Amino acid sequence: MTKREHKERMTVTVDPALVRAGNQAVKAGLSASLSAWVNAALVEQVARDVQRKALEHAIEAYEAEFGVITPEEMRTQLAADRRNARRVRRRSA
Repeated sequence: MTKREHKERMTVTVDPALVRAGNQAVKAGLSASLSAWVNAALVEQVARDVQRKALEHAIEAYEAEFGVITPEEMRTQLAADRRNARRVRRRSA
């Protein structure tokens, strides 16, 4: 989405805490406006939705070829992931 792209005006109901957070982001210079902050959040949500749908399709394709992933396979993979994870610890000041 480009800045030159036409924007559509809309009315939404938002939790007050989110409005405060958006206004604080604007005040801190993290966003040009509350509208820009909300627009960025919507762009991020669309990206997550696209990723989620791609993952869903990948799992469906895997299960169509190899069968349904069992809870035992999930536990085994989780244990392997934990063994292979890099541990990052914050240095004390």
